[in-house]
Amino acid sequence: MTAVLWRLVNFLQAALIGLWSLLWIPLALVARLVTFSPALPLAMARKIWAPGILALSGARLEVRGVENLEPGRSYLFAVNHQSQLDIPVVFQGLPMNLRFLVKDELRRIPLLSWYISAMGMVYIDRKDRPRALRHMEKMTASLQEGACFVTYPEGSRSRDGEIRRFKSGALVPALEAQVPVVPVALEGVDRVLPPGTLAFRPGRIQLAIGMPIAADGLTPLDRRSFARRVETQVRALYDGLRHRAGTFPGTDSP
Repeated sequence: MTAVLWRLVNFLQAALIGLWSLLWIPLALVARLVTFSPALPLAMARKIWAPGILALSGARLEVRGVENLEPGRSYLFAVNHQSQLDIPVVFQGLPMNLRFLVKDELRRIPLLSWYISAMGMVYIDRKDRPRALRHMEKMTASLQEGACFVTYPEGSRSRDGEIRRFKSGALVPALEAQVPVVPVALEGVDRVLPPGTLAFRPGRIQLAIGMPIAADGLTPLDRRSFARRVETQVRALYDGLRHRAGTFPGTDSP
């Protein structure tokens, strides 16, 4: 009976989350048209859409390290990837308007693709290298203009709680734009919403923001060593969060 009840609750959660997004994406597009800028709709995502998603998911978010960020500064945030909930978690947890490097497959989803393009986000097609390089150049230009971007250098969601090796190409725009990369670690997102499921479970999510890592004087030729440095910092943040939570890969939360 309990399993049946949870399935019903999860169905209602998924339906409400879908309706919430269907409401706010058109409002964000209207705000973009009216203001001629993505600033207001991105702030709406951070202050209204994302908190609504996490509330419907039963998640409570704890954020540490905000003091490491300088308001108004351009950053590239490098985040470990745990769940479909990562995007609203990052939207709410980082105190600035964010754009994302997103998979090219999302271009096929009508309403969402309009939002992605209108907000100045960047698609990445890993199967088409020349096209991917053109898109990364667009991201570099946006960073130079003062935008903040989020990338998931692992490339895909972790299935076992371990952080995968970072792909160095995801950090090249920061090297070209000479903007700092900020390591960010998420913990607990995969317990609230395990990868590949809609089995929401109430729980705590932690987000830790590390110290920005300067790219001054570096070039794309330094991308591999730079990626290892960023990866090391994200792993250290993640290990600290797991110790605070008392959880480790392959174990249940207490």
